Amino acid sequence: MLVLTLVAAGVGFALLVVSLVTGSVVWAWACIAVCLAGAILLLLGLLSGRRGLPRRRWR
Repeated sequence: MLVLTLVAAGVGFALLVVSLVTGSVVWAWACIAVCLAGAILLLLGLLSGRRGLPRRRWR
């Protein structure tokens, strides 16, 4: 899941650069969509990772 988040961040950055170079709003909106998808993937990865951890008992 973390790898997909990193890929989404890379694609989002590339779309940001393309939107700045071309001056197109469509590319900027695509960048925002990809970054939101990456943020959702990151949150899903964090939530699924927390469920798998055993609880530690303090003495």
